[in-house]
Amino acid sequence: MMYKGQPASPGIIIGKIFVISKDIKFSKSEKIKASNVENEIKRLKQAIEKTKQDVLLIKEKIISDIGNKDAEIFDAYILFLNDRSFVEKISKIIREENVSVEYALQKLLEDYIKLFNNISNSYLKEKIVDIKSLFEKIAKNLSEESSELFPKKGKWVIVAQELSPADTAEMDKKNILGFITETGGVTSHTAIVARSLEIPAVVGLKNITQQVKKGDLVIMDGEKGIVIINPDTNTLEAYKKERLKYLIKIKLLKKLKKLDAVTLDKHKIILNSNIEFPEEVAVAKEHNADGIGLVRTEFIYINRTNLPTEEEQFLIYKSIVEKMAPKPVTIRTLDIGGDKFLPYFKISPEQNPFLGLRSIRLSLSNPSIFKTQLRAILRASAFGNVKIMFPMISTIEEFIEAKNIVNEVMEDLKKKKISFDEKINIGIMIEVPSAVIMAEELAKKADFFSIGTNDLIQYTLAVDRGNPNVAAYYNPLNPAVLRMIKKTVESAHKNFKHVSVCGEMAGEPHLAFLLLGLGVDELSVSPASILQVKRLIRNINFRDAFEVAETVLKFEKTEDIKEFILTRIKSYLLNK
Repeated sequence: MMYKGQPASPGIIIGKIFVISKDIKFSKSEKIKASNVENEIKRLKQAIEKTKQDVLLIKEKIISDIGNKDAEIFDAYILFLNDRSFVEKISKIIREENVSVEYALQKLLEDYIKLFNNISNSYLKEKIVDIKSLFEKIAKNLSEESSELFPKKGKWVIVAQELSPADTAEMDKKNILGFITETGGVTSHTAIVARSLEIPAVVGLKNITQQVKKGDLVIMDGEKGIVIINPDTNTLEAYKKERLKYLIKIKLLKKLKKLDAVTLDKHKIILNSNIEFPEEVAVAKEHNADGIGLVRTEFIYINRTNLPTEEEQFLIYKSIVEKMAPKPVTIRTLDIGGDKFLPYFKISPEQNPFLGLRSIRLSLSNPSIFKTQLRAILRASAFGNVKIMFPMISTIEEFIEAKNIVNEVMEDLKKKKISFDEKINIGIMIEVPSAVIMAEELAKKADFFSIGTNDLIQYTLAVDRGNPNVAAYYNPLNPAVLRMIKKTVESAHKNFKHVSVCGEMAGEPHLAFLLLGLGVDELSVSPASILQVKRLIRNINFRDAFEVAETVLKFEKTEDIKEFILTRIKSYLLNK
């Protein structure tokens, strides 16, 4: 049986299945004596305290294994457990209904599940997995059961309905080869932790727990999202060879670290790295990235209850800039909204948050917050090569307004004799069709363009990229998307401006090949994708990429484009 899910973490593994049930068992009976109420509340507080210690141990393990960058996820867990209202809600149920703490926990969890089921936003909806994980840990600490979720003997591929980031962090790679889940997405925190820990994973395979049993043989391809249960002999032998080829590929990639991204016909490509956390700078440098093409500044604002100060931001930006100097660092201003929210931002509920007050619109609506971030970025520019980039510019007026605010901040810094780069480049992200249509005019005012293909595809094709019901419509090879990119590049080059692509599209080798042919000057990819893209670049002729792009721009159907590209560059693909 072959299944197709979402590829969450790369790797080809062959092993036996271990099915995990994540159903929380609330064992105690419902009613208690009134005289036992305070004792139940005491048990609750002790269990929560024990759970905090468990989470802190997991966080320490993550820091030990992969550094601080993904450990911040667990700060949100501690924040939740420290929330007085959480304890008070459970205590209130115990006192008012004379019930056990187990029953009160179950009742509150059911309330949370109902609340989250009514949320349409897929990013927020996913957070119920984290809450359920914490309730599970509290329940186990109440019963004094072992909190261990995974087997300690043998080598297994875990199959579960869902796994939280904490669950993934607890996996021992000596026993756990990889995992498959029914829920989750490529951008979920669980997937992020899996990639950081180099645990192969496929997610989003609906009802897979009902299709398998313990001991079933499974082949899992974390790069393609393929899962094969109880394969026949021929399939098994074929994937053993694929796995060997994959391991050889990884070994070869490591040899490219210090080499430049240059095509066979000597065309140098600027290959930058996107980063979400400062700790990723080390990986970018190790892989010899030409710079940081995108610093996602949201990490400074999340997992906290108040806005970061100018000084906090300045020190973080300065650290990144100094480590990369003299290579360029492009810092994107706050890109909140859509599928990313902050609890201390007062945003009215919106029916279509992706079309609402988000990204640059939110910054322009909160000028004091915007100025604080700009001051920090400008101050950091005195310590290296910094560029400022505005997200989701949709009109010329927005860019002018944003740039005017930058000028105001610059004047203030000058008056206070605070150093900064007075000739700092200011660019924009091309993410919406209106920006593409006005690209020629925008190119006269901006210093550079960076195409955010994730959102450009979403807005061009009217597809919510987080909605599995329409996932098939989200395709970077749609001819409309490719023509959008081509028009953007032509408009920028006409005005002697560089164009980068910093969306997921740039990190896929065969798509990177096409982007180069479309005339893109720079690619900015995740640290994990640098070597794969670099290997492709070093094995192609730039002229071939140009000819392929010119041809597919005339095609009308997505499938025809895909077939043509894969046929033409088959010898260049990394999985050859």
